[in-house]
Formats: sequence, C-alpha cells, structure tokens
Amino acid sequence: MSVSPFVSPSASSDVSSSGSASGSSSVSAAVSAPTQADLLDFVRRTAADTELIASLPLDPEGRTWVRLDGPGGSEAWLIGWPPGTGTGWHDHADSVGAFLTASGELKEYSLAARLPTDGWKTLELTDGVDRERRLPSGQGRAFGRHHVHEVLNESLDRHAISVHAYYPPLPQIRRYSRSGSILRLEQVERPEDWQ
Repeated sequence: MSVSPFVSPSASSDVSSSGSASGSSSVSAAVSAPTQADLLDFVRRTAADTELIASLPLDPEGRTWVRLDGPGGSEAWLIGWPPGTGTGWHDHADSVGAFLTASGELKEYSLAARLPTDGWKTLELTDGVDRERRLPSGQGRAFGRHHVHEVLNESLDRHAISVHAYYPPLPQIRRYSRSGSILRLEQVERPEDWQ
C-alpha cells in the first residue's frame, strides 16, 4: 500500500514564544473539549513557568517525565530529553496534541500524509511526505489526529525540556519502524504501558 502526501490546513500549527495559533478562544475551552489551539496555548504558558521547568529531575541516560494537569481534561506531560535521545516513530491515535520546547532544542521529523488508521502492518510511503522542523526553546506546534512523527534531542551535550498536551487523553500510542520509504507498525501501547 502506498501513501501519498496530504496536508490538512488545520492539521498542524507552528508557533514561537511570541506567536499564536488561530482557531479558538479560551471561552470555548471552558464550554467544550480543548482544541489544538487551546493545547498549544497551554504548553506555551506552562513552558514559560521557569520554576516548573527547573524542577524537572534530569537523568543523563534516559528521558524523564512528570504528568501535569492539562486543560479541559487533557493529558499533559513535562519531559526531559538527555542528549541524543528520541521517541522513535509513533502517533497518538485519535488524540490531537501540541508540544513546545521549553529549554534546549528538539527536532521533529513527521509525515505529511494521511495514513489508514487500522488494518495495515506495512506501508510504502511516496516521495514528498517527509517533513523536518527545528524547535528551539520557545517554539512548538499543534497537530491533528493520527499525526505520525518522531521527536529527537540531537544535541551532543545539552538536555532539552518540553511540554506536551493531548486530548482526549491518549487511548494508545502506535509505534512504527522506518526503513527508507517503508513504514511498519511494530507495537500498540496502551496507557498502562507508560504510566
């Protein structure tokens, strides 16, 4: 099965510390589920809390994380990234999300393609689906459902710290391996696997 590029204008948003994503007001978040813009606003405000960011224990070997209270029943995390660590290719199933680098720099590799949600193990990706984005401190992004990406701290000597939020709370994470244009579904994790 081949997958062609597809980019939805509302599927993702970039933002710097002084920028904002369009889409919803904070009033709508109180009445309904948080939107991508609401989640992006939350991660931006949380990343600006220097006391919280400094309180995260950092491990020189592996990622560390602390669960946070996200807006409107969302799931949120503060994550520390030692040099050279990353997530591997994955998605967040039916959840929308946002993340922002609070300290250091992260790099995101993503697919600008709509993948089938079920019933496949191996896909051949077509040319033009790969995206790459640097996210230095103060920059982040929002993304839609079934967003496939990997996030890395490519620094050789500096930790990075980021804030993430998802709604609805993550029902599962699908993990993939990638070899050239071939993407393989390797594993499906449920909340009990990472909490």
